[in-house]
Amino acid sequence: MQSDEDFLRETPSSLREREEHLRRKAIEIMCAEGIVCTGGELQELIGALIEDMLGLGSLEPLLRDERISEIMVNGPDQVYVEIEGRITPVNLRFRCDEQIYHIIDRIIAPLGLRVDESSPYVDARMDDGSRVNIIIPPLSLRGPVITIRKFSREPMTLERMVNLKTLTDELAVFLSSAVERRLNILISGGTGSGKTTLLNALSRHIPEGERIITIEDAAELQLQQLHVIPLEARPPNLEGKGEVTLRDLLRNALRMRPDRIIIGEVRGSEALDMLQAMNTGHEGSLSTIHANSPRESLLRLETMAYMANANLTPQSIASQIGLSLDLVIHLARGVDGIRRIVEVACLGDSENCGSNRIITLFRLDTSVSDCETRFRPMVDEGFLEKVLSRRTHGRIPSSRGGSS
Repeated sequence: MQSDEDFLRETPSSLREREEHLRRKAIEIMCAEGIVCTGGELQELIGALIEDMLGLGSLEPLLRDERISEIMVNGPDQVYVEIEGRITPVNLRFRCDEQIYHIIDRIIAPLGLRVDESSPYVDARMDDGSRVNIIIPPLSLRGPVITIRKFSREPMTLERMVNLKTLTDELAVFLSSAVERRLNILISGGTGSGKTTLLNALSRHIPEGERIITIEDAAELQLQQLHVIPLEARPPNLEGKGEVTLRDLLRNALRMRPDRIIIGEVRGSEALDMLQAMNTGHEGSLSTIHANSPRESLLRLETMAYMANANLTPQSIASQIGLSLDLVIHLARGVDGIRRIVEVACLGDSENCGSNRIITLFRLDTSVSDCETRFRPMVDEGFLEKVLSRRTHGRIPSSRGGSS
């Protein structure tokens, strides 16, 4: 009879083969011990064993549930999930902290990451692209905490987002045209408002044949084009060395002959390099930013550009933003749990040097019922066409359209 060591040495270690091996061994042990159970009980027991030894244990059913978009483990006694934008508790408990630490090891060990008292938090991603944040004591007072943001197995499109009431058909046509015509777009919103989801959907309208470079702290973009070069930042090691920042990657990306550069989220001094890239032959760039409105997103962008220590005046940085950025799309999650675009704005020239004027193009109509999504155009169609033609025909005049 083949021993376990022979089996593991001679058989490729695919997940399916390991599952089958565990299944056979479990049945052998139960027969040898004289354990009697029904067929359903046997399958349930073996399934739980496989999930615990090869997967993420009790979290596996939650990961398989397509309705769940986020899983939150708040120590051993509390687990929440997000379904259709609403956070609800689930009837799941862990025996102790060690059971959660076992799951944590399953997540981060294959990635070469670690979490302990000297480095008590980490960002990671799973094989399917889901984003994971882990924080443990002494920083967490509830025990080890795991937050998993799942990605849909079906690629997100603007058409799907229309069905989800994030936007309308008319706005989807406008935004897809903006991407195709190489406008520089910044997507703003709060945490969990759907910024990355919209960025993924918009990126599908980048024409084939363009060389795209993505830059992220933790890779989560899911572009469908063939010619995509994903770059990911690297934190410092235990000695504090080896760090590679988003700014480092962006500077290197400029030497890689990109047609478009996509930054998953701008959050620091790389903002200045991104603005310069947008205005020096890399039109059509996309990025996201945490902010409460289009105007606040520009103020945050200015603040982050100052962090580059380039000895630029506030007026010159504001002017750089005005020349580089075309559209700001702002999202928010409503009380009904639905993530919606609430405003689309462009930047217009201003006679006041160093000041950027926000011109609202579309605004969410809040007078309709929660089950409906409708936008009010704030400018006429002729002005919208000028916005779409900006990278061909120059700046948007500031004398037309409404300002927010």
